[in-house]
Amino acid sequence: MSITSAIVLFAVIWFMVLFIVLPLRMKTQGDVGEIVPGTHASAPADPQLGRKAKIVTTVSVILWVIIAGTIISGVVSVRDIDWFNRMATPELGGTGG
Repeated sequence: MSITSAIVLFAVIWFMVLFIVLPLRMKTQGDVGEIVPGTHASAPADPQLGRKAKIVTTVSVILWVIIAGTIISGVVSVRDIDWFNRMATPELGGTGG
């Protein structure tokens, strides 16, 4: 795995975890009873983005280490998920050309 692939994998994991964590324990302005004029009652009252960013980063690093380790170790390869046999089988002992 190249450094670019590792960064892209981390970014994908980070954003997926972010979208899961954002709505957790969210209190809306309607729940609190303090609706700011010009906003919806469902707008967050206190989003706590800094705290959620730390949680997302911590969880993402743990998931990234597990997934990247699995990819680098070769336990799972692309050929393992080729359910329709579209990839050619590698030739053993070929001359390479």
